[in-house]
Amino acid sequence: MAEGRLTLRYAVRLAAIGKYLGQLAFILALLSGVPLIAALVFGDYAIAGRYAAVIMLLLLLSLLSQKLPTPSQLQQNEAMVIVTLAFILSPLLMSYPMMATGLSWGEALFEAISAVTTTGLSTLERVEHLPRSFLFARAWMQWYGGLGIVALSVALLLGHHIASRRLAESTTGEGLATTARTHARRVLGVYLLLTLLAGLGLFLLGMEPFVAVTHALAAVSTGGFSPYDDSLHGLAHANQAMAVVLFGLLGAVPLHLYYRLRQHHILPSLKDVELRLLLLTCLLAAVFISLLLYRSGMAWGDAIFHGVVQGISAQTTSGFSSLPIQSLNDDSKLVIIIAMFIGGGLGSTSGGVKILRLLILLRLLQLLLQRIAMPSHAVMRPKLGQRALDETDIQGSLLLILLFVTVNIISWLIFVFHGYPPLDALFEVVSATGTVGLSSGITGPELEPQLRLVLCVDMLLGRLEIVALLVLLYPYSWIGRRTES
Repeated sequence: MAEGRLTLRYAVRLAAIGKYLGQLAFILALLSGVPLIAALVFGDYAIAGRYAAVIMLLLLLSLLSQKLPTPSQLQQNEAMVIVTLAFILSPLLMSYPMMATGLSWGEALFEAISAVTTTGLSTLERVEHLPRSFLFARAWMQWYGGLGIVALSVALLLGHHIASRRLAESTTGEGLATTARTHARRVLGVYLLLTLLAGLGLFLLGMEPFVAVTHALAAVSTGGFSPYDDSLHGLAHANQAMAVVLFGLLGAVPLHLYYRLRQHHILPSLKDVELRLLLLTCLLAAVFISLLLYRSGMAWGDAIFHGVVQGISAQTTSGFSSLPIQSLNDDSKLVIIIAMFIGGGLGSTSGGVKILRLLILLRLLQLLLQRIAMPSHAVMRPKLGQRALDETDIQGSLLLILLFVTVNIISWLIFVFHGYPPLDALFEVVSATGTVGLSSGITGPELEPQLRLVLCVDMLLGRLEIVALLVLLYPYSWIGRRTES
């Protein structure tokens, strides 16, 4: 039996990894051309030269990969390894042009990881004095990092039956592979449209073009990087800040729902249980924070404004802030921690454990209570709405929630061991793992290098949803029998 299991287990093929990493290198080279052009436009020629060097290296790697054979199929562990390496190697390369602004390698790498994982944490005390090409590059990396995770979600959802069915609902009579490709194209179209609407909307609200573009890129990707030192507080008008977080909310909605709206399936889309719970959690977070701010002595108008902005920003994992987080009381921080942990919709750009997994957990708890009052021979199959949940859906959701909790506990203990206040330490690690970017004041220039590393790992784990990185580190992913093609 053990021998049979070993026969069915295959290690990754280095040629397959190299082949597809080469293709990703070509895509990354094209994406890097945008900040190169921005650097030239802003006259930051030293930064532009470094981007040109990175692009040439990526194109060379892509050219070399063309000599590798194309595998007939890609194993699931190979796909996860490729995606994980892409999220690791991309910030390593992008840190080189960022260093042209005077940042150390450690600072540049932290900014790059925070950007590509759409987190928004920063160890920099000030950013407004930095070149505009740097500020644009951070927002641009968040934008394609958010797009990358959407594409990754589509690929991984093929292994989750409930999500596969949800993809199939938006198509007519196509095979599963064709459905995935069609869905990916539709998601890309929605993502581009949301970005254009965000940029245009913020511009019409009075933002200058550069500020509108950077906030639009960071909002739709739920990234949270702002060109201002004090985030949304640096904006001229309150309606601009409100618009930014609302566009972040649009990015936290499962993107396939937008296509259903385009197909005039308005009522079914609005009845989507995940969308309704997302809106409900945003409302609850906003109400609780507003009440807590008012109780702490803030005027009603200001309390409602900051409560709505911070509640939506935390729940959608956008990570924008309208006031210093360190000024909040412990109760408000705890509400934000819960919101950051839950996150937005599955198949969106947001982080956290995702609303759909929380719904599955709540449905299982409800089922457990119902079964207590039923005869022992009764059979009750778990459902979410009208969709039956199979064992794969349930196991995957519970495992991921458990892994998120475990990662947060371990990281929290490390920060507490270094002497940081427990609640602030928990806030910081949940923000990193949830790819949010809000900070209790711990992340900054004085943060110890080993704790910066912890946050970097947390951001990668959160964006890759932990399992993909574990596959990369699992010894048997690399050691063992390999398929021939």
